[in-house]
Amino acid sequence: MLKSRKELDAELGGAARAWLDEALAEAAHDAARTEATHDAPGPEATGPCTSPPWELRYAAAGRHCGLEHADSVRSLLLVEARASLPSVTRLYEQGTAAERRAVLLTLHRLDLGDTAVPIVEDALRANDTRLVSAAVGPYAADHLDPHAWRHAVLKCLFTEVPVAAVARLSHRARGDAELARMLGDLAAERTAAGRTVPEDLRTVLALTAPAEGAQQAPPTAAPAAPAPTEES
Repeated sequence: MLKSRKELDAELGGAARAWLDEALAEAAHDAARTEATHDAPGPEATGPCTSPPWELRYAAAGRHCGLEHADSVRSLLLVEARASLPSVTRLYEQGTAAERRAVLLTLHRLDLGDTAVPIVEDALRANDTRLVSAAVGPYAADHLDPHAWRHAVLKCLFTEVPVAAVARLSHRARGDAELARMLGDLAAERTAAGRTVPEDLRTVLALTAPAEGAQQAPPTAAPAAPAPTEES
């Protein structure tokens, strides 16, 4: 769970707090500079091959504030900098798994609309459960289309990521006949192969039942695509 600035201040030592103060000030300065540049176009302070100082701080968060606080510190930096899609994409593509996870955990706190969906889709193609778990948070709940969201749920089941990580699972699963069909097929395959059916699968399947008194909507048409396998 991401910690607030107040919580971090209570847990960090003096040197780490000072480092965080400087890092957040640099992020705020870059956000103000970017806003001023948009209002009055002129020479960019950073070129295409130059990262603003706060991005360098982003990578160093674990060394200065401790690995247990790195996600929270990186998230605060992204929010303070009002990180743009190019910055977020650069930090994700060039970052370590931990740095990528922090991007995924923060997407819903940034003003990116649905433009960061490709980042989530990339994380869901990985087999790193830390990334899969972070990818199915609030941003995915808000912006993944039904087909992609269903496959994200299946990805969690295949990689044994607890479905408790899926944001707004009960809301999106309720009455989803296509998800129920996919889960039923998966359960049948596992049973036929003599394998146990995960309890999480049963949990999600139960959630797909329509709300009491509501009419079940027809399945949403999905593009033709093979269902994910346990190796995907």
